[in-house]
Amino acid sequence: MTTEPEDDLYDRIVTPHDIRGLFRAELDPGLAYRTGAAFAELTGAGAVVVAHDTRGSSPLLADAFGQGVLDQGADVVDAGLGPTDYLHYVSGRLDLPGAMITGGAAPAAYNGIRLCRAGAVTVDEGTGMELLRHRLRRPRPPFADHPGSVLPARVLTDYAAHLRGLVDLTGIRPLKVVVDAGNGTAGLSAPLVLSHPSIELVPLHFAPDGTFPHRAPDLTDVSGLQEAVRESGADAGLAFDGGGDRVLAVDERGAVVPPAAVIALVAGRELASRPGAAVVHDLITAGCAIDAIREAGGIPVRSRVGPAAIKALMAEQDAAFGGSHCGRYYFRDLWYAETGMLAALHLLAELGDSGRELSELAARHDRYASSGSIDVPVPDPLAALQRVVRHFAARGTALDHLDGVTGELADGAWFNVRAPGTGPVVRVNVEAGTVAAMGRLRDRVLDVVVSAGP
Repeated sequence: MTTEPEDDLYDRIVTPHDIRGLFRAELDPGLAYRTGAAFAELTGAGAVVVAHDTRGSSPLLADAFGQGVLDQGADVVDAGLGPTDYLHYVSGRLDLPGAMITGGAAPAAYNGIRLCRAGAVTVDEGTGMELLRHRLRRPRPPFADHPGSVLPARVLTDYAAHLRGLVDLTGIRPLKVVVDAGNGTAGLSAPLVLSHPSIELVPLHFAPDGTFPHRAPDLTDVSGLQEAVRESGADAGLAFDGGGDRVLAVDERGAVVPPAAVIALVAGRELASRPGAAVVHDLITAGCAIDAIREAGGIPVRSRVGPAAIKALMAEQDAAFGGSHCGRYYFRDLWYAETGMLAALHLLAELGDSGRELSELAARHDRYASSGSIDVPVPDPLAALQRVVRHFAARGTALDHLDGVTGELADGAWFNVRAPGTGPVVRVNVEAGTVAAMGRLRDRVLDVVVSAGP
């Protein structure tokens, strides 16, 4: 491990949402062991579920984390290799805290540890991550008088059966679907979850390989999937990230389906079986998704950005479904956890039931012009937010501060400016009824953000 002061190391790699660092240099088996011991002490649970992704370092870190748990007298429920939503399934089903050893969308040289409490409740800043960071700075807790035991629980097929039981594919038309697993854990789960007599799966990069030789584990480049969809004449394409819990869809032309359209389509299906239920969305989700929730008889509930905020609000509202602007999808039927695989099942069911092309289904929700997220470097994010407040408040714009500053204009256009906590940067999102109106509002907000004056 690096020789830098431990305080600096922990401040950097113990993020508000997980532990993430360069394998060996920052996150090594010793730190994984101490994290396991600290987590067992923090939760006081009699057992902790541990699963891992396809990275070469993941089994080593999982074993070390598990040994830390065992030495505190708690048992380890060894769930083995699988996607991140699989860990949440086991945690929810057994009502036990869990740890997923995964680098998620980070490059192959990195790895990480994501934690949840019993019932798949996310551990983040304010719900335990700050306590864990503090605990890691103290000496390792003493060994328990009696170490725990390892309890094998390789139940990936049970996870798949659970998801398949939530979506009725009976009577769908024949579909050809290209699935790009990116050599991540979706290569294991996709054949189990998505196989169906009416679905012809065209696999891309299903072989688990933690070096990710064909594309990066994030979803920034899906050109291979797009090309495969066009060449094969497929009805749709699905790409999963390295952790297997995020999905990006492309239509029959190879065009990316916007997350807001996916939220709209999935929300409609969830609300058909749960009329009048709440659906949580983050505050920068496109307006077309919010329109669709209302049109389907649901109650849209606005959330701060981030998985923990969305999941907590879903639990509070007993929401059927939740979605974010960046393409994360959460379901009450998976203990409010994120699962791209279940979203994919709903998408295929809608495609198969409707008889329409995916491009046509998505186009129904293309109603507004959006800037997308724009990161603006600024010396002082707080000062930039204050400039935005002063400028727009003086002009009578309705403002709220749920997450950063959101302004809603009289014509329905809106903007949000927030500090994402990733350094001296603010993130700007703007939406309006036309491209021209969006461009004018976007430029106005950006001018205020970078202005040196009041």
